[in-house]
Amino acid sequence: MLWEFRPCDEAAAERLAAGAAVSPLVARLLWTRGISSVEAAARFLTPSIDQLHSPYLMAGMSLAVERITAAIARQEKILLYGDYDVDGTTAIVVLKTAIELCGGAGLVEFHVPHRIREGYDLRADVLERAAAGGVRLVISVDSGIRAFRAADAARQAGLDLIITDHHLPEDTGEGTPQVPQAFVVLNPNQGGCSYPCKGLCGAGVAFKVAQALLEKAGLQRMLPSFLKVIAIATIADSVPLIGENRAIAALGLAGLRDPRNLGLRELIHSAGLPPGRPLRTGDIAFRIAPRLNAAGRMDIARDVVELFEARDAARARELAARLSQLNVERQGEEQRVLESVKEHIARATDAERPPCIVVTGDG
Repeated sequence: MLWEFRPCDEAAAERLAAGAAVSPLVARLLWTRGISSVEAAARFLTPSIDQLHSPYLMAGMSLAVERITAAIARQEKILLYGDYDVDGTTAIVVLKTAIELCGGAGLVEFHVPHRIREGYDLRADVLERAAAGGVRLVISVDSGIRAFRAADAARQAGLDLIITDHHLPEDTGEGTPQVPQAFVVLNPNQGGCSYPCKGLCGAGVAFKVAQALLEKAGLQRMLPSFLKVIAIATIADSVPLIGENRAIAALGLAGLRDPRNLGLRELIHSAGLPPGRPLRTGDIAFRIAPRLNAAGRMDIARDVVELFEARDAARARELAARLSQLNVERQGEEQRVLESVKEHIARATDAERPPCIVVTGDG
């Protein structure tokens, strides 16, 4: 193994250590990561809620907020279209909660695609059924940036489609990557968007919409309560924990020490994490997120949304226990696949063993 060390300006690191009141080792680590000023070090080491950017720095946000508030005022049915992983399901929870707090109670439906039958991303047939059922506004979360056919179907069905996503737009090799023709597209990674934090996860983008809605309704005091769920998605989606993402993760983890949400409390308990102890990123990545992801992989991702919306402790406990059981089943399935792969490789001759082996199979 070859270790490659980044060069460090030792004199600059010493000045940073003195100015930021940190050890020389921490100062060197900060400096090699591009954090060279006392102010930048303070922001990195002590994240605060004022490090959340204005949602209106994201291209299209004003138009999206205007359309959602109009839907609430007109009492139009709204469909949130998500994804079956942690990022997608928590994005639904965040945006649904925000819309309901802003006067949209009873207006919001959601759709989590079945992993096998429907797969990832928006489907035209689902949108057409939604339009037939009276939906007038569809908001995608953690998906949609490449759903060209579905966007066309939405427009033909008379639906306004707001796409919120963080994945990269499709690059055809012909200039600026294209995005679907929707009512508006919110994505920090699309061309022409100068939003400072390009590494937001899908739930993070949905949170920026929620932030804008809550601020418009005078409910910005409720923003910290949303960060717990967004922190889970941010850590689970393995986005860079720098800038705004770092603030989201740090503040959310602090709030998870004693959450009021019944579903969160029961989920933490079922994961075997002691109450009252500050959670770490490892707790989320290896204990909490796998339980939430198991629902999507075992095809009942709606349970995640229901867990976070549970108003009855017994029901929350039941759902958390179900997710834990699904995670055990998921682990068993992964172990079965791993053993099958090992057997396949063991049967191969030395001549059939290249440096990289890809094994495929049904089931």
